[in-house]
Amino acid sequence: MTRRDLSDYRGIVDPEILDELQDLGQRLRGKRIVHVNSTRLGGGVAEILYTLVPLSQSLGIETEWLVLEGDPPFFEATKAFHNQLQGEAVPLTPEMLSHYQRINEQNARRLDLSADVVIVHDPQPAALVTHRPKSALWLWRCHIDLSPKPPPALARGPQRSAWGFLKEYVERYDAAIFTMPRFAQGLPIPQHFVPPSIDPLSEKNRDLPPEEVAAICEELGVPSDRKVLVQVSRFDRFKDPIGVIRAYKLFRETYGRGHDACLVLAGGGATDDPEGKAVLREVEAHAEGCEDILILERPPTSHREINALQRRADVVLQRSTREGFGLVVTEALWKRRPVVAAPAGGITLQVLDGLTGFLAASDEEWADRLAYLLEHPDAGARMGEAGHKHVRQHFVTPRELRDYLRVIAEHLGV
Repeated sequence: MTRRDLSDYRGIVDPEILDELQDLGQRLRGKRIVHVNSTRLGGGVAEILYTLVPLSQSLGIETEWLVLEGDPPFFEATKAFHNQLQGEAVPLTPEMLSHYQRINEQNARRLDLSADVVIVHDPQPAALVTHRPKSALWLWRCHIDLSPKPPPALARGPQRSAWGFLKEYVERYDAAIFTMPRFAQGLPIPQHFVPPSIDPLSEKNRDLPPEEVAAICEELGVPSDRKVLVQVSRFDRFKDPIGVIRAYKLFRETYGRGHDACLVLAGGGATDDPEGKAVLREVEAHAEGCEDILILERPPTSHREINALQRRADVVLQRSTREGFGLVVTEALWKRRPVVAAPAGGITLQVLDGLTGFLAASDEEWADRLAYLLEHPDAGARMGEAGHKHVRQHFVTPRELRDYLRVIAEHLGV
């Protein structure tokens, strides 16, 4: 992990946030905070913790990041669990749930959970709570879009069987943390709301000189003489890469004569997601025969390449059908790129329709918004500036850490 200090963010973050963090650090000094998630590579949670944990340590708070260990059947079960929670009717058998419980029990014996505060991220390690010491504060942090009533054009709410199973564990926590009020559930414990964040100083978000961007994109095969539309995401059906291809083809059919553009779909997988390869094959099949669609499978450590791709993009896309937050949207806005995205979950906190980008649902809306931004680059530049300002005010790491420490201080009474 990269060492971080509050002074690194002066000039980027509101000074009041930094001052409050110093105060919270004093109040919580001597406490031990442990974060637990299911992967150290790939996915938004890992990227957040990579910066948030050392920044917490810089305040004098003993902070540790522990990772759940599981076998392939465990991650197949938790992926099915995840898909059900986002509304997909996939099989989730009693045997899969039993294996889920067994792996959590094994990890509870292996991990050192003897802390003042334990923050458990997402469903994979949720069952660890059955082994909690009663004296500690345990918080369940859910990054998933659990909207009971999502936009009807996008998807259904959580499958009752999956949520019913998970809820029995969540109710044993002292509180739950969700990204936004829309995700709140009927729980007998307090619920808090903390939006995620990016680290503007990370390898993925730091400034890159234009010549470095050009060199990286040339190496990746991105044309230098065409407009570029980019979606960066895991190859996951909820990111709807096939829907992006379909909307792009409609854009080409409707407006293509006036736009020499290409589409880049870049991404990879996470160590706790077993479906990525299958989805990638589906995407490749739908793009077959389209020479102006470039599919880039990249490892989760390709931060510099993703940084360059987002900076090269004329428009960044994110067509998720369900989205807890969508850090790739935050990254694009930070880089002053106009964004066209689906009105899913936490994306709506970031893409303010007509101000920092466009929200679009149907293929026709997508094609129209893409054409507009390519025809009106000045409008895209204004949206990019507004998006950068919006992220700077609301979605950078020190603000997220402050929100976590506020919740902890409230529950500990310090």
